[in-house]
Amino acid sequence: MDLPGQDEGSQPFVDRPVSVSVAFQGSEDIAVARALARSFLAELRSVHGLEVSARAEGMVQLVVSELVTNARKYAPGPCLLSLELGDGAVEVTVWDSDPCLPVAQAADPGRVGQHGLEIVVAVCRSFERQREPVGKRITATVVLDDDAVGDEGGDEIC
Repeated sequence: MDLPGQDEGSQPFVDRPVSVSVAFQGSEDIAVARALARSFLAELRSVHGLEVSARAEGMVQLVVSELVTNARKYAPGPCLLSLELGDGAVEVTVWDSDPCLPVAQAADPGRVGQHGLEIVVAVCRSFERQREPVGKRITATVVLDDDAVGDEGGDEIC
């Protein structure tokens, strides 16, 4: 007999979208966003039986922190953070009110700071920027399982 949440091969599966969203008004600490990410990943493990590597947990928190920080720093008003499970990965989406799309700066070893977008792009399976009728939406996808990350030599981060 199969248990709910498992297929015939005893692999965990999710039969409905798994996501969480929160609106930030601008006064919340970025640590609140990271805590939401940790809680979401813990739910994926405990409730849905999914494998979430330590690397993935750290990368999701890093991406959340960078994207929410940029929204709070460059866009007036609120921002919306959403985390959603999809295809063995977590999609981290941040909407804010500024229509200006972020662009990674050219490499400059002498530059101090402003490397967040470069880091996010480097650690994610995909990165998308989209203008909305009001503001923009940034979506970065972080793979959950270390086996799905990198090449056979193991040199890539994702």
